Order: sequence, then structure tokens, then C-alpha cells
Amino acid sequence: MKHFFIIPNRAKDPDLSITQGITDYLETHGATCTIRALGDADPHGRRKTDPEEIPEDTECMIVLGGDGTLMRAADDTVDRQIPLLGINLGTLGYLAEIDRTSIYPALNALLSDQFTIEHRMMLHGDVVRDGEIAASRTALNEVVIGRVGTPHVLALYNYVNDAYLNDYRADGVIVSTPTGSTGYSLSVGGPIISPSANVFLLTPLAAHTLNTRSVVLPPENKITVQVGPGRDNSIEHANAYFDGDEGIPMQTGDKIEIRRSEKDTLIIKIKNDSFLEVLRRKMGNI
Repeated sequence: MKHFFIIPNRAKDPDLSITQGITDYLETHGATCTIRALGDADPHGRRKTDPEEIPEDTECMIVLGGDGTLMRAADDTVDRQIPLLGINLGTLGYLAEIDRTSIYPALNALLSDQFTIEHRMMLHGDVVRDGEIAASRTALNEVVIGRVGTPHVLALYNYVNDAYLNDYRADGVIVSTPTGSTGYSLSVGGPIISPSANVFLLTPLAAHTLNTRSVVLPPENKITVQVGPGRDNSIEHANAYFDGDEGIPMQTGDKIEIRRSEKDTLIIKIKNDSFLEVLRRKMGNI
């Protein structure tokens, strides 16, 4: 690889000293680099990477920050299908496998093409209101349908391929990929799934029943979550969040249809560590 697009998170590298060190090292070894720092947010509070800013000859995107930064970059640039390497400048990181101490060995591996590329499935979601698509987005980790305003229970009706599955009386529901199984879903009791499994994981968020469990579904299915009525048949309000981004408003009768995205996120792997080895290192003995 000789052509790189570098995406640093200014919150993690405020003076871009780490970024500049990486750029200098790559350029002294004959590579070309373009830097696009994630700093000021757009009017919606989202720090975006514009795929049109990425040069056509880019072979790799190097993302400095943490898993959140890498997820944003993946969501924004998935249509370009350029492999990403994550450099973790935060604390816990599953996707960003390279830490500060192993940056330059990783750069040498990129320059000498000594790496593998791992495909991570993504989600595509359409928010539907009155039979029309109101919004569409993709997510690498998860789609969360959650409540708005004061604490209260949502009625959420779940369908698989348009057939009724169940309903949750809960704070929300999480539809995640195997990559997302180590994120928000895990924190509310969902299972850990190997990223090679390619399945959907449906997990209730603070369900108000004792026997509610996560459901694992094949990736060719369509999952639909519909917002039910509020107390006394009032209009309920909820939000759909794609990888923690700004919420898309939903209300009673609205539904979100979630499918496997036609495109995967391409993650560069430098190390040969297995998924289980990464889990042991990040979470301690399990």
C-alpha cells in the first residue's frame, strides 16, 4: 500500500502530533497521505467524513481515536469500500486493534502488504411512516430504538420477514451485528457473538418482564420493529439511533425495517490474534 487517507479524532490527538508522526513516516517511505481531521461538528452534531474528499487512489484509511471514531468513518465511507485500520488512542477497543506502542510496526506491515482484510457485516435500516421511507442509514454496530423524554416503557412490536415474532415492553430494543454484540447489547445482558458468524442479534433494553431474552436470527431475514401506542392509546414518541448517531424521530405506527447491508466494512488486521484472544485481553478472564 502506498496511498493513505488519515482520519484523526482531534479529541484524542488534539495537536495532531501522532497523526503528523504517522504521515511523516509514511511519506519518507514513499507513500502519499491525505489528512481529514474530525474536529468541528456539522449542524446536527455529527463529525462526518465526506467520502467525496477521499482521493480516488486511496488504498487504506487509517483511523486514529477509538472504536467510536472507526464506526463513524465506516458508516460514512462504506460505499467506497476502502479498508480501514484502527489505531486506538482511547481505552477499551475491539475494532481499533493497534495501540500507541505498535503504530510503526503496523505501518511497516501496511507498506509491505503484510496484512489480512476482515469483512464485517453492516445493517441497513429504513424508517417507514405512512408507507413512505422517511430516513435510511447504515450501521456497523447496532440500531437502537429507544424512548424519548422522561423514563417510561415503550411498546415495541417485532416482526421477522413480516411475520409477528414478539413484543417488548421495555426502554427500547437493540438490533446489532456480531461486531456490535460487544457494545451496547453486551452491557444489557446480550450474548457475545464472533464477528465471523454473520447473524442479527435482537436484544431488549431494560425489558419489564423477567423471561425476556435476546434472539439470534439469520442475516437473510428482515427485522421490523414498530412503535406501539403510549399510555391510554396516546401517541408514543421514540428515536432510532444508528451507531449512536443523532436520533431519527419515530412515533406510534412508525416502523423501522432492518436488513443486512449489501456492503461490508473492510477491517485491516495486522496481528494474527483470534477473536477469543482479543476478548481475553480486553475483558480479562471470561
